[in-house]
Amino acid sequence: MRPQYDYGDEVRVLRNVRNDGTFPGEPTGTLLIRRGSTGYVKDVGTFLQDQIIYSVHFLDSDRIIGCREEELQPVDAPWTPSRFEFRDRVAASQPLGIQGRVMVETGEVGEVIRVLRDHPGGVAYHVHFPDRSTLIVPETALTEPPQDETAGSSAAS
Repeated sequence: MRPQYDYGDEVRVLRNVRNDGTFPGEPTGTLLIRRGSTGYVKDVGTFLQDQIIYSVHFLDSDRIIGCREEELQPVDAPWTPSRFEFRDRVAASQPLGIQGRVMVETGEVGEVIRVLRDHPGGVAYHVHFPDRSTLIVPETALTEPPQDETAGSSAAS
């Protein structure tokens, strides 16, 4: 297990990082750093002997946050921003279908399972809608769900 990044490397965080209870002074679930933010590796360590954890100093917010290797990429790697991230609740902004059959009506709420930044038509998502298969949905066909639909969603990452 060799670290991909070293002290001083500039990296970009790939998804929103929320407090999992290990960041002092902030409630669990608090957004600590937004996806796309860049910072510098300050230290490299391990967790449970099988996960590499990087202490990354995000200068804009002056926070040092522990990040797993899969949450980071080199700052000079291609970056495609996305509107939604893993576990975000989303609503269909139009009917969604497969082979002409409507599977999801406008306004139905689902959960992002995966972000597809390299999708041929632009950013798309694997979205799970309750009682249905997971669908690949382009970003343009999704919107924020109404506030009352997000009240029960989890904020942990």
